[in-house]
Amino acid sequence: MADPKPTALPERRRGSGVKMVYDLLRDEILDLKLAPGSTVDEAQLAERFKMSRTPIREALVRLAGEGLIETLPNRSTMVSNIDFLNLSTFFDALVLMYRVTTRLAAQNHRPEDLPVIRRHHQDYAAAVEARDALAMIATNAAFHAAIAEAGRNPYFTSLFIRLLSEGRRILRLYYRSYEEQFPQRFVDEHAEMIATIEARDVERADQLGKAHAEQIVAQVQKLFTRNGGLDIPL
Repeated sequence: MADPKPTALPERRRGSGVKMVYDLLRDEILDLKLAPGSTVDEAQLAERFKMSRTPIREALVRLAGEGLIETLPNRSTMVSNIDFLNLSTFFDALVLMYRVTTRLAAQNHRPEDLPVIRRHHQDYAAAVEARDALAMIATNAAFHAAIAEAGRNPYFTSLFIRLLSEGRRILRLYYRSYEEQFPQRFVDEHAEMIATIEARDVERADQLGKAHAEQIVAQVQKLFTRNGGLDIPL
């Protein structure tokens, strides 16, 4: 568990307790400060946040809805484990969705889609410059979700958003592997995607989506081969 006595908590407004608990716990889970499989104790959280268990439970329900925590049959609660055993099938689906959504965006986008995609790209670039990994994860997901929306296939969009959501902690491991020295290439690849989508170059968009996803997969796979296993402590 994270330090039960944080140095300071933001001042709460009426009705803001659930969101505060949700936001802080979600960031700690995504940043791997709360390790996969670790216990989540309502009483400890209530003491930590200086509030009753009701907003704590509501926040935990939201986190459970996102698959970040789970309640066991004995009614104890834990941070959801990362399904490392099925990473290969997850990666197969992820690469396919990067390809198909970028391809369809090049084929089907409307003029009003491009400013939205560019805005998310600018947010991502700012997160990279700030070396804010959690912001990078959020803005990267928003960027690719906007591309998927531009493809005009809601089934692909829904599946891709689900995969991006499930892969957030994997993406944190990916960014951590660069020891917070995030290369400018991430931003450049996104910019090239935008240009290709705008040019309606469908085949090039497919190639870029594939290459972008596969380098993420390759980097994560390296984490499992160094020294015979995952070399980043959880």
